[in-house]
Amino acid sequence: MEFWKLFVTALMPVLKVLFLTAVGTILALDRFGILKKDARMHLNTMVFFVFIPALALSNLAEAITFKSLVMLWFMPLNILLTFIIGSALGWLLIKITRAPRHLHGLVLGCCSAGNLGNMPLIIVPAVCKERSRPFGDKDACNRNGLAYASLSMALGNIFIWTYVYNLVRISSCKNSKANDVDDSPMNLVSLPETGQENTSTCPVGPLVSAENVSQANDFASGLEIEIARPDGVAKSLQVTKQAKVRKLLKKSAEKINLKALLTPATIGSIIGLIIGAIPQLQKILVGENAPLHVIEDSISMLGDAAIPAMTLLVGANLLNGLKGSSMQFPIIIGIIIVRYLALPAFGVGILKGAIHIGLIHHDPLYKFLLLLQYALPPAVSISTITQLFGAGVGECSVVMLATYVCASASLTLWSTFFMWLVL
Repeated sequence: MEFWKLFVTALMPVLKVLFLTAVGTILALDRFGILKKDARMHLNTMVFFVFIPALALSNLAEAITFKSLVMLWFMPLNILLTFIIGSALGWLLIKITRAPRHLHGLVLGCCSAGNLGNMPLIIVPAVCKERSRPFGDKDACNRNGLAYASLSMALGNIFIWTYVYNLVRISSCKNSKANDVDDSPMNLVSLPETGQENTSTCPVGPLVSAENVSQANDFASGLEIEIARPDGVAKSLQVTKQAKVRKLLKKSAEKINLKALLTPATIGSIIGLIIGAIPQLQKILVGENAPLHVIEDSISMLGDAAIPAMTLLVGANLLNGLKGSSMQFPIIIGIIIVRYLALPAFGVGILKGAIHIGLIHHDPLYKFLLLLQYALPPAVSISTITQLFGAGVGECSVVMLATYVCASASLTLWSTFFMWLVL
């Protein structure tokens, strides 16, 4: 296919995203007041708990089988590589720009964690619907593309809430200790109400599951009962090991956020994968002739609302970046260079090597999505994480605004090149 036609095909989805994003920004303006703070919160709750899980479940249940799931094994490794390379480049950026300590987690998160859910779910179906049909039949392309994007969203969500979450938490704690701040319980649970950064808190994390800590404490109590039994010297070595296990469990329960990890999107993806991987379940729920197809159809209808709602929210949330902050200009430029120049270049090299070795099956759409994962703007979830810990909230809004404005040109050019490369 000619390069110009590929450019137009890549441009159309980006223009659609820009249009919906602009509508979201306009609706959030004070003059209109439709997407005010409360409205955004309620819509975001609907997207998070209903629309995205429904979209992931229906797409994966319909398009994924056990055989195709085995063929997609390279995607988790590819996402892991984006985080590793992005973190290394982010660390270099911190050293070069001498970024403030409380922004280390933000910089590393923005460089490593791309928007692996929202953007592919918007771009891939839009590319499939173009008249040029770069990836073949529209229906098959749309079905497979949404399944790939849903799996990407689930995997990306796991990496973000295990890796980036703890990066921001650790950097906010280090900054708090350096300033000798008050570590009272009130400070630990309070969230910033404005765009200003809050460097006076060192929370373990508002989303840490109390049930996890309670279970660890119950297990530790059971160990203490065992330790109290005088079973002789031979038992003392076992007591020491049990004490170490107890300490490790308590530490893990405090730091690992299982509730944040198992988000509704991840749970929906897991259920969808189970249905798709088990032929008997898929025959019962998926397809016009399935006895319970009304359930899958209803879930699919809910999922259809996810993409426009997410895009409107992105536009509304970017409005916060216009208020400005004390974010250093070199850091913003550095994040843009990492995300839109360095990472995609590494991605092309990695995919070329993987194809040469024979690690990836020959599906152009799958290859396109793997490459796209290196060229995406920072994940929107980073804004939520910075608000949880009060570390660089205003700066995060500015970074998001700058990177998403640049994403329109970057995604168009890289998508054009990626399609030319895989077709």
